[in-house]
Amino acid sequence: MKTFKLISMQVFKGDDVTDIELSDGLIINKEDEHNTWLMEVYLTNSYFDFFQNALEKNIELTVQVVISKKENDPATFQTKVKSVKKINSHISILLEGTLKKAKSDYAELLLNELLKSGLVGEELLSEFKSKMISRPRLVFKDKEPEAPSNK
Repeated sequence: MKTFKLISMQVFKGDDVTDIELSDGLIINKEDEHNTWLMEVYLTNSYFDFFQNALEKNIELTVQVVISKKENDPATFQTKVKSVKKINSHISILLEGTLKKAKSDYAELLLNELLKSGLVGEELLSEFKSKMISRPRLVFKDKEPEAPSNK
């Protein structure tokens, strides 16, 4: 097994992605035959109802996380909530899931977004280079369940 620091996390909501404000988090690659990953995230109580509902209803959640360094490309996982525990003013959420293979890599997705926005020529090249460094979040267009709102 290998353990990594979770830097950021988002949950899909239709075509949008909702940022989950992490107090702390880690992700473990179990390196088993099912390619299973475990995520433990430490959050404020404001997310309790959303994750408790997902646990009770056994809802699959698609989450996008950045692992180890903020410069890394996000990885998308299909997960289920395994536990929700209150710890004072925070909650600990355990998610288990598998890595989803993206249809395209980050550069292709970014280029597609820039082309859709109408950029061409030198302006396209300049914006592409800039965003490849800043790595803005890109949204995969799969339909997914409701995500919590940031309160």
